[in-house]
Amino acid sequence: MLALTDTAAPMAAVLADWTERGWLRPIDGAFAAFLRHEMPDAPPLLILAAALASHQLGRGHVCLDLAATLADPAFALSLPPDGAEPAPAERLPGAVLRTVTLEAWLAALRCEALVGHGDGASPLVLVGHRLYLRRYWQYEQAVRQGIDQRLRTPVELPEAPLRQTLAALFPPPAAGTADWQRLACALAARSAFSIVTGGPGTGKTTTVVRLLALLQALALADPARPRALRIRLAAPTGKAAARLNASIAGAVAGLPLAALAHGEAIREAIPRQVTTLHRLLGSRPDTRRFRHHPGNPLALDVLVIDEASMVDLEMMATVLAALPPRARLVLLGDKDQLASVEAGAVLGELCARAAAGHYTPATAAWLAQAAGGALDTALIDPAGTPLDQAIAMLRVSHRFHADSGIGQLAQRVNDGDVDGVEALWRQGAADLARLAGADCTDAGFRALVIEGGGSGDGDGRRRGYRHYLDTLRTTRPALTAGPEAFDAWAQQVLDAHAAFQLLCALRRGPWGVAGLNPRIATALHEAGLIAATEGWYAGRPVLVTRNDYGLGLMNGDIGIALEVPDTTAQGWTLRVAFPAGERGAGIKWVLPSRLQAVETVFALTVHKSQGSEFEHVALALPETPTPILTRELLYTGITRARAHFTLLSPGAVHVQRHAIEKRVQRDSGLMSVPEAAA
Repeated sequence: MLALTDTAAPMAAVLADWTERGWLRPIDGAFAAFLRHEMPDAPPLLILAAALASHQLGRGHVCLDLAATLADPAFALSLPPDGAEPAPAERLPGAVLRTVTLEAWLAALRCEALVGHGDGASPLVLVGHRLYLRRYWQYEQAVRQGIDQRLRTPVELPEAPLRQTLAALFPPPAAGTADWQRLACALAARSAFSIVTGGPGTGKTTTVVRLLALLQALALADPARPRALRIRLAAPTGKAAARLNASIAGAVAGLPLAALAHGEAIREAIPRQVTTLHRLLGSRPDTRRFRHHPGNPLALDVLVIDEASMVDLEMMATVLAALPPRARLVLLGDKDQLASVEAGAVLGELCARAAAGHYTPATAAWLAQAAGGALDTALIDPAGTPLDQAIAMLRVSHRFHADSGIGQLAQRVNDGDVDGVEALWRQGAADLARLAGADCTDAGFRALVIEGGGSGDGDGRRRGYRHYLDTLRTTRPALTAGPEAFDAWAQQVLDAHAAFQLLCALRRGPWGVAGLNPRIATALHEAGLIAATEGWYAGRPVLVTRNDYGLGLMNGDIGIALEVPDTTAQGWTLRVAFPAGERGAGIKWVLPSRLQAVETVFALTVHKSQGSEFEHVALALPETPTPILTRELLYTGITRARAHFTLLSPGAVHVQRHAIEKRVQRDSGLMSVPEAAA
């Protein structure tokens, strides 16, 4: 084989072959071809690095780590792609890169026209051994600089009113203990940038509502300029916005404000409506640009973003750029969930040290005085950074009790405790079930998706899809009923649908979304629960796969096709019912013919399930390990379940073991941006 560093022809052939096989995206090959066209004598290793750097963006990485790629060439590409056959050894990156050294690769990148080291116009930026597409290097710089600027922004915080308000909002902590919700409010109140992270049921929504009450109380009591703060609540997706909408009103109504002078004014000044980030920023069709930017900033004093783990690097940079200089930014989210589908793992990177605290002695002393309670000495670090002082991790789950199998399973997976997970399966728990190997026969699979795998469909039982389809059939109003009756029925069906969801690790393959959706439809059809397996039929659940601003539907929204009276009220016709979502309660009815980007969603990827919860979740693993199968994916799938979780593992136990041992690795330099650059 010709040495790749000698001529461009072998490299062009390799990249063309990888693109044809689906190992590279077409856009990656096109980017490499563009650079070859612009500079025909560019070193082949430079062109290879450019194609791989582009490809990494599609896999969630912000950059290409050259050293990591040479240490594990298979990491450079997702091989094999979902559901594909294993690749021939001679075509793998390891064979192509076997004679390449880091020094040779870095030398090939010494090309000022194509590769820069900071500001400039080159399409690529090299920082150490990390290679970026320039736009993503700029996003990374902007995010870190925007956060650092807010961490340095002075916040005036009167200590006496702060203590009084915290005392009104929270009961006093027990001696020698720390109330992390109370401490989180205090930490966030004294910084223009803050993060509240925690697992399911740790009280993130309760905490942020009390934080907003605290901020409004201090603002309304300001003797110099008493006024309510302008607060906006946002989430990455319509589904996440709808979930926060559903919970925040009750949290606001339940605020203990009787002891505060402006109690009801504080309550009224806390918003109940949540919007998507795209709507907040003012998205424009067919462009990456938004109406709000540094020249036209958002009109607000505080922005809270829920489900922040789903916010990618580009969106975070866009949000920070659109904020007024002195506005507060509060991020809420579970640092251990899967990161965004797009490039970057911003929340996870920012919270990498959260579990260990790293609070300085000065911060610990301030918290003891202002908020009460004592920090564990293990969380105190004289070398703690300014970012550490702005992060609070909630540590007590109110959803999963100590004897909860789901809670224990999630914790052991998150800890990477392979043996502990197996011990838990052997021990058994009422809220856990596992189908493995031979148990994943067609009969076992059908029992799971139709009945839930339990012995019935009563209260407390594991439900399957029969539950919502029976609800659809038995509770439909009469043909002559009014619109309100059909809205109420649609909401009842949507609520019943949330009783069970099958999640998949993959999109393709027999145990991915593409393989399981038709298999489930066939099972339900043969059971007499749906009238067809293709096209539009009553009971078909659909997932919106692309934002449709004309219809007010966002990527990730789920609706169900239902029969409603036609315009003459003489017969039935199909409409798709969606929750009204971020705009409040109610149902949005849409003609099926108007839905141009939807797919059947009996099976849903774990990525798409983020921001949702279901009473019973079944998670289908592939038969063999794949690069996408990680600890974070398992944890996210498990924690979508409120009451019951079933693991569907057709392969051997080593597939689960592989997932628990493998962590998401996203190449980035966000935490390496030097303070001097801010």
